[in-house]
Amino acid sequence: MKLWAGRFGKDTDTEVDSFNSSLPFDSRLFRQDIIGSVAHAKMLGKIGVLGAEDVKAICEGLGAILEDIESGNIEIGGAEDIHMFVEALLTERIGDGGKRLHTARSRNDQVALDLRLYAGDAISSVVSSIISFQSTLLDMAASHLDTIMPGYTHLQRAQPITLAHHLMAWAEMLRRDVTRFEDARGRLDSMPLGSGALAGTTYPLDRGFVANELGFADISRNSLDAVSDRDFVLETLSCLSILMAHLSRMAEEVILWTSFEFGFAELDDAFATGSSIMPQKKNPDVAELVRGKAGRVFGSLTAMLTVMKGLPLAYNKDMQEDKEGLFDAFDTVTACLSVFPPMVASMTFNPKAMRSAAANGFLNATDAADYLVKKGLPFREAYNIVGRLVRLCAERGRTLETLELKEYRDISPVFSEDVFDAIALETCVGARNVPGGPAPEAVCAHINETKKFIKLHVK
Repeated sequence: MKLWAGRFGKDTDTEVDSFNSSLPFDSRLFRQDIIGSVAHAKMLGKIGVLGAEDVKAICEGLGAILEDIESGNIEIGGAEDIHMFVEALLTERIGDGGKRLHTARSRNDQVALDLRLYAGDAISSVVSSIISFQSTLLDMAASHLDTIMPGYTHLQRAQPITLAHHLMAWAEMLRRDVTRFEDARGRLDSMPLGSGALAGTTYPLDRGFVANELGFADISRNSLDAVSDRDFVLETLSCLSILMAHLSRMAEEVILWTSFEFGFAELDDAFATGSSIMPQKKNPDVAELVRGKAGRVFGSLTAMLTVMKGLPLAYNKDMQEDKEGLFDAFDTVTACLSVFPPMVASMTFNPKAMRSAAANGFLNATDAADYLVKKGLPFREAYNIVGRLVRLCAERGRTLETLELKEYRDISPVFSEDVFDAIALETCVGARNVPGGPAPEAVCAHINETKKFIKLHVK
């Protein structure tokens, strides 16, 4: 019999039962549901609503159910949702004490609790994986402080940087992801149990006790809001989406770098696939899948925003849609973070190809203009002079480094022999020794500062 069957004169249509059920996906919340119920039972005992024997039977019964589920001795099924499954099984095992567990709570505040507990745990796991990836990037960057490569704008070679500087850009993106998740976790760290269906309860609940038992920093301040909003799901999905956007951009660069046209890197055989018909192929499928799966996570965020945008307070059944997208997004991100970082770590770089690309793209043109500015010319005049030099090189198939001094002086007498030192790629990179710049000294400082950040986040 359904818990709410007393109001109804006949059974629910079987198709409606199937359509209404959330158990196929919210069964994942069994652990959170059980530990939340244990804390609730202890609190009911503390305020005298439940007797000591009932509290003991409930807590021991729930502990045994958790152990049986985790060991595979129980198959979850036969109920509308995970809450009703646990309660029905508890009642079957301990009798009337199980029926008293739901005193002073509703499935509305129960599911809000379970989902917050789940999201907090899942965020911690994702953050740990991100920190691990950051550490990998720092080690790689430290090995490539002097590996010169092109920096790009509009996917056109722009200015010379180092591979270390580029990898640390990835690390910085991940750092913001970590802090973004931490901020989101702080806002979901509010315990909603005790809000009831929407208007609290007449029982003298000790909500602070439950919050302490479950490790929450605070309790929710409004019962309507606590059970009816899912902004913590939206924010978590947003954080997951931004992380996937970052991983997707990294994946795109891996795809470009490992192409024959770039030739900057080669994937390890363990992280590439071949072709069924073209024997020469080495395909970056892992990177392509990460890039593709970003859209899947974005879709979960968009779907949840759409679900919530028109709902009146308080709870509506629409909100049952809050779980599948969130679960899938966490699963997708977890899968990507399990294969993408080791793929990146195992890549073999080609410093010679990187330096050649930097040397042949006029990436030192800005430095040539700066050279003239330091000689006293206004920047706009210097910019035009170097533009004429680049056009000359393009017409003659030359580079700025291979022009003769006479060719420089034919365009501007300000040039002298020291221009060649000024436009050397090593000079171009090394001279940009400002905080956040690509000079080896600046990148070393960035690496060391990021190590401190990581140390604070390693448990």
